[in-house]
Amino acid sequence: MLRKIMPVLILAIGSLFTLSNPAFAGFDETVNAALAPISKAVSSFIFFSVPLNGADIPLIVVWLIACSVFFTFYLRVLTPRNIKTSLKMVRGDYTDPNDEGQISHFKALTTALSGTVGVGNIGAVAFAITIGGPGALFWIIVGGLLGASLKCAECTLGVKYRTKHQDGSVSGGPMYYLEEGLKEKNLPRLGKIIGCMYAGFIVIGCLGIGNMFQSNQAYEQLQLVTGGADGFLFGKGWLVGGIMAFIVALVLIGGIQSITRVTSKLVPGMAGIYFVAALIVIGLNIEALPGVIADVVTQAFNPAGITGGLFAVMIIGFRRSTFSNEAGLGSSSIAHAAVKTNQPASEGLVGLLEPLIDTVIICPLTGLVILLTVFSPEMVGGDVQGVQLTSAAFETVIWWFPNVLAIVIVLFAFSSIIAWGYYGQKGWIYLFGNDPVQSKIFLLIYCVFVLIGCTLDLGVIIDFSDAIVFCMALPNVLGLYFLAPVVKREVGTYLEKLRSVET
Repeated sequence: MLRKIMPVLILAIGSLFTLSNPAFAGFDETVNAALAPISKAVSSFIFFSVPLNGADIPLIVVWLIACSVFFTFYLRVLTPRNIKTSLKMVRGDYTDPNDEGQISHFKALTTALSGTVGVGNIGAVAFAITIGGPGALFWIIVGGLLGASLKCAECTLGVKYRTKHQDGSVSGGPMYYLEEGLKEKNLPRLGKIIGCMYAGFIVIGCLGIGNMFQSNQAYEQLQLVTGGADGFLFGKGWLVGGIMAFIVALVLIGGIQSITRVTSKLVPGMAGIYFVAALIVIGLNIEALPGVIADVVTQAFNPAGITGGLFAVMIIGFRRSTFSNEAGLGSSSIAHAAVKTNQPASEGLVGLLEPLIDTVIICPLTGLVILLTVFSPEMVGGDVQGVQLTSAAFETVIWWFPNVLAIVIVLFAFSSIIAWGYYGQKGWIYLFGNDPVQSKIFLLIYCVFVLIGCTLDLGVIIDFSDAIVFCMALPNVLGLYFLAPVVKREVGTYLEKLRSVET
């Protein structure tokens, strides 16, 4: 094991000395300045907006909302009975140990959740509320409900068109179902082109939103609870980043089995800690809860003081929802594709749970904690930090709660970095082949970016990677429309078969 991770360790140590060198102090400004024109061009394209009733509506968000609504009504799988079946699936009630694949339904779900349950559940929700008011939380929840069926479609296709390598490992996800699925539709060239586009986008995007952003926010919170500018960790992002990069390398080098061993324990644990902590804050402010819920609902349709009104707050909520659960981006289907099953729709039903857990349960907890404690109408449209606002909300109850939150944020960030490392690696394999050397090259690059995230002022780097991640939705959603009949047939046939067995 040490021999395998030694190149990563050497590169990380070298980067530590480079980044901690005073001569490197202006490097982040240089990088941001160099990337600014590129970032602006990409962001302008992917977030191209049209004015509507005073609000700027990004067409990419409309693209995702339309797809979510379409699959919600086209598949009609979001029912209490199907959710109950999904939970049984995760519990292992329908598992056949002889099926192809590498991991169980439960481990596939926790691995995918480790990528979606991240700092965005804490910081991005706070950001949405301060920009769009309490009503944004309502649309975040609606986005999660609509995203469930879309996630079901992605995960079904991820398993159906996965490929098995000679070493026994499995690869799946949008790049594979776009290529193979469209080949079946007599569109092989289009499938190959958009499959490669998707793989390239996820390789680039994973370095930012799934990597640098996560490690950066983890370091910021650790620095905050250890004394801020007067604390031990101030100016030592290189140390935190180096430790995180080393641990990430230890996990990723072992492949999906190693990843799931970590995530199957980490995800329930970190979600449980956050869930209990949030319930304590909500419970101690329970008398104000009915009023807050009323504000969330009424201001979703009649927002006060929001430029652009209803459409603006709706777009803010849906955009944060997509950041949270990744429905339409296709990334989670890469993890789900490794499941042990011969029934693609079975994993589609498991994927159905992902937005419900991530966006319909965890995100509202963050929102309610903020609205019950530190939020005021004057904050809307102001310059308020996301994670810091959530931390301040928890601190109103018990002074040491930010320390608990710091642990949760580090766990959230670490789990997201692991999951997105796996996603990026699969994109890299699709482009360059399933070669151990190629995998190590990607691992080296990825771990160095973990470290960089803790040491630089990310600025336009995050803006750029943010846009690239949304670029993934362009080829993915296009392919999903083409393959919608395949999904409907798979899901319908499987549910009919399952119901006949149950009765």
